[in-house]
Amino acid sequence: MSRRAMLVLVGFAAAVASTCAQAEPLKIRMDWGIIPGHFAALIPTVPKYNADVYRHYGKSYTVEPVRMQGGGASLTALAAGELDIAAIVSPQTLVLAVAEAKLDVKIIGQALTTEMPGYLQTQFWVRKGEVKSINDLRGKVIAVSARGANVDSTAHIMMTRAGMQEPRDYQIAEVRFPAMIPALESKKVDAVPLVPPFNRIAARNPALAPLFSVGDAFGPVETLMFMAKRDFVAKNRAALVDFFEDHIRMRRWMTDEKTRPQAIKQVSDTAKLPESEYIDWVYTRDDYYYEPKALVNAERLESNIRTLKESGVIEVEIDARPHLDMSLVEEAARRIKD
Repeated sequence: MSRRAMLVLVGFAAAVASTCAQAEPLKIRMDWGIIPGHFAALIPTVPKYNADVYRHYGKSYTVEPVRMQGGGASLTALAAGELDIAAIVSPQTLVLAVAEAKLDVKIIGQALTTEMPGYLQTQFWVRKGEVKSINDLRGKVIAVSARGANVDSTAHIMMTRAGMQEPRDYQIAEVRFPAMIPALESKKVDAVPLVPPFNRIAARNPALAPLFSVGDAFGPVETLMFMAKRDFVAKNRAALVDFFEDHIRMRRWMTDEKTRPQAIKQVSDTAKLPESEYIDWVYTRDDYYYEPKALVNAERLESNIRTLKESGVIEVEIDARPHLDMSLVEEAARRIKD
């Protein structure tokens, strides 16, 4: 074989190998805990309801949903290499990742923001008549979805402001969101945070009432963010931009009046609850705030971290900005022309 023919053959083999490597989409393992607030369980089924939304899905990437209880469990899984993107990351989780777990991480997008003026508030509910003020929670049990979650931070902040400390003056119990109302009604716990659709179920029960909200502790809070290790972001940047391009398009699809019915059906089918549970509120101003371009508000995040430090929830206050990388969502948003 001539030298020229050999070089052509080697070049052809390299091109084939490169094509094969590119043909295998990146599998993104992403956490979720509750629908519709967390996206991971919804993403793989989007093409079934509108094939034009997730245009890169199955080509440059796929998503494998991983069920998690909360930010603490997600952080452990991310550190152990069992997650690629932690999507139920709170400001407290970010601080723990950087200051305690010593992970080199980047926040690469917003999942949702709560306590925004004019949008849904996350409230702690109690049995009406038994608990009329925060002081009545002395000696009681407060449920949270997971240690390290925003609702956990909220409980500690509000009780600290009332002069109470855990475990001396109250107890914290981890309870899954679907089990919150039964735990409250059966008097296993005395206060529970409720997210949709469970808050609406509680509102139909005259024996239950809201006592305080996450907003009372924080004001607006960057409740959930997408976080990944720096090297994963650098290695897979192209596929992640494709992911966010699709995801931003999904946000437009789920909030547009013309296509919102498709998104509601998707939520209903995935959660296995009737559409009537969602039709009045999901993806409206009665829901949480989904930033149209999935951008994290740096000033808000810094304020949330400062509140955590001032309230004694965290020992170290970090500078969040070095751990924010909005370039992926910004590039993704620039691509969308329709």
